[in-house]
Amino acid sequence: MKILVLNCGSSSVKYKLIELADNSQNILAEGGVEKIGLPDSFLKFKYNGEKVTIEASMPDHNVAIRIILDTLTSEKYGCIKDYNEIEAVGHRVVHGGEKFNSSVLITDEVIAKVKECYDLAPLHNPVNIAGIEAISEILPEVPQVGVFDTAFHQTMPAYAYMYGLPYSAYEKYGIRRYGFHGTSHRYVSRRACEFLGLDYEKQRIITCHIGNGGSITAIKDGKSVDTSMGLTPVEGLIMGTRCGDVDPGALLYIQQKENLDNAGMQALINKKSGVAGLTEISSDMRDIENAVAAGNERAILALQMYEYRIIKYIGAYTAALGGADVIVFTGGVGENQTQTRERICEQLAYLGVTYDKERNKTRGTEIEISNPDSKIHVVVIPTDEEYMIACDTKAIVEAL
Repeated sequence: MKILVLNCGSSSVKYKLIELADNSQNILAEGGVEKIGLPDSFLKFKYNGEKVTIEASMPDHNVAIRIILDTLTSEKYGCIKDYNEIEAVGHRVVHGGEKFNSSVLITDEVIAKVKECYDLAPLHNPVNIAGIEAISEILPEVPQVGVFDTAFHQTMPAYAYMYGLPYSAYEKYGIRRYGFHGTSHRYVSRRACEFLGLDYEKQRIITCHIGNGGSITAIKDGKSVDTSMGLTPVEGLIMGTRCGDVDPGALLYIQQKENLDNAGMQALINKKSGVAGLTEISSDMRDIENAVAAGNERAILALQMYEYRIIKYIGAYTAALGGADVIVFTGGVGENQTQTRERICEQLAYLGVTYDKERNKTRGTEIEISNPDSKIHVVVIPTDEEYMIACDTKAIVEAL
């Protein structure tokens, strides 16, 4: 089955055309559109190993998706003859609230429920719907499936997802922990057990999706029981530009002192904090590592804070799970920053973690970096959310 996977951001669309047969995948094409709505919008992708960039006017997501489809079927860069070869479309949808605990076939009722979650994800859900509506217009006969970032975490118990706020805040507005990166956490936790030859439904797993955005999830017997992100993707780890856990009183104090409105506070906690705000250098951890090597004191502090928060969450979730059997590193930092993995593993020696420094030097490949005598398996598993979305889409469409 040929499945188009779409991930619509506020000004971008990432895509991957995947042909699935049983448990194998053949990636026919992948790329992305950037700067939608701006004069210098463009489509970029690889073709025969070469990077291709096509500049074009893309005022909205509908036009962007049309250009993607035209490129997939073009005489010069195409990999399919016409649109009819696309048998299904899978969409990443960021927030499903409490309405969705699994991937679903897109219907008018589903669209209405996703729109009800706009307040919870104002930057993401509207553009996710824009992608769905664009496909409905361009490929009206093709079935579409929504795969939710939050769905995997709907198995969390109430004591883990509720906040210590008045209960009326939950009843009126749905204020609770939802978590994100669910598709990634689901994929890497399952794949780690396949890779290690372990029974997925009998393991205590801690998955560390760490990169510019980051979250850690505790998984017991195949189900998410806690995760570091909350109502929004701001809570939890220190990230590229997000502050992570912070005393709400500190935010109120800053808001008063700086005379910030809601938009100003949103910008502060989402775009001006994290390692970028701490260092005033960059949100990219590679740049921070370079600054650390050059002796920049604030970069050293930011990296220590970044890694310390990860170590704290691993420790907390080990306690919550009653121990751990597997720790998984994934995401841009988790897959590629060998020194960060090394420093974290060294701090986990009290749990019986031992690791091989040479094996840890890998980047972006599946590997177990723990030693045979380690009490916890530590593995690097590159995430593949698009494959997970395609698999869900295939299963739902074939069941129709």
